[in-house]
Amino acid sequence: MLVGEQPGDREDLEGRPFVGPAGRELDRALVAAGIDRGEVYVTNVVKHFRFEERGKRRIHQTPRQIEIKACRPWLDEEIDLLAPEAVVALGAVAAKALFGSSFRVSLERGRLLESGIAPVVSATIHPAAILRTREEDARESEREAFASDLRSVASALS
Repeated sequence: MLVGEQPGDREDLEGRPFVGPAGRELDRALVAAGIDRGEVYVTNVVKHFRFEERGKRRIHQTPRQIEIKACRPWLDEEIDLLAPEAVVALGAVAAKALFGSSFRVSLERGRLLESGIAPVVSATIHPAAILRTREEDARESEREAFASDLRSVASALS
């Protein structure tokens, strides 16, 4: 199970998680890690797209704590129903929602974590972070690190 922050504009319009630009980065990393996306349940902590309208564009807004708390029962139910072998938090919002407000992805990314959520638990960056990386060399480095984080989960499962 991969847990992101909230739907983006494309995801909100299509009704499925990670189908926009960040979804393409996720797909690329899953392939590099040897993980079949068809074998992965993908969801978000917050179930609706919080945005600000700027002209005709809908610009992402970070979800508020009240929205995270309001949507948490749905995420808990997904975890309970699926009983996943592994849960990976994608980004700080998802990680803090799952592991507490003091959790830091920058310090813990790619590590296997102790948690009762699933047998294998980890956190990494949100794939949108790769898109925000300006320099091509740095972007490629982030892509490889992201795939490496996912490989460590795949390795723990095998």
